[in-house]
Amino acid sequence: MDDDFVVLDRWRAGDRAAGDALLRRHFDALYRFFRNKIDQGVDDLIQRTFTACIAAKDNFRKQSSFRTYLFTVARNELYHHYEKRQREAVLFEPGSMSVEAMGTSPSAVVARQQEQRLLLRALRALPLELQVAIELFYWEQLTTQEIAEVMDVPQGTAKSRLRRAREELEGKIRELAENPALVESTMVAFDRWAASIRDLLGTPA
Repeated sequence: MDDDFVVLDRWRAGDRAAGDALLRRHFDALYRFFRNKIDQGVDDLIQRTFTACIAAKDNFRKQSSFRTYLFTVARNELYHHYEKRQREAVLFEPGSMSVEAMGTSPSAVVARQQEQRLLLRALRALPLELQVAIELFYWEQLTTQEIAEVMDVPQGTAKSRLRRAREELEGKIRELAENPALVESTMVAFDRWAASIRDLLGTPA
């Protein structure tokens, strides 16, 4: 399989099939990205992201991975979605407003374990920019430098944002848990539960 940069070069040269192949390659990651943040219109936002990538492909200069570029576009499209949604209510502030606070109920995810359900609720209660950062780190294995590029901040800011996200997520877990034992079982195996949710979000049926 050709790497992303090879396929991207063919795309730039006018090979539409190469562009389609590149976007299909990363479709599942985009689906995960949007599914836990909006209640409807996941497919529409994915399409908008792909369209924006096509429109801006000549601006991408390979300073980073294609995945970083793709998530940067996806984040922008997500924020535009909420800016339009909140326009008639209150100003959209991703640094302080959570998916939960904005009245969004993302698509139901069949989580069988209490720890999974708790972690999903806690993630959606975080300020959106923190939710984005921590999900990119745990679900997509982006580095702090890549997260910084996606969020258009210095790497030091990305590191502190990720640290704050972890702290606030633990606080939300403690706040939402039905009992101390559930807090303990969630936090002790946090990485495993985070990975299991990534699998649960999966791909469209």
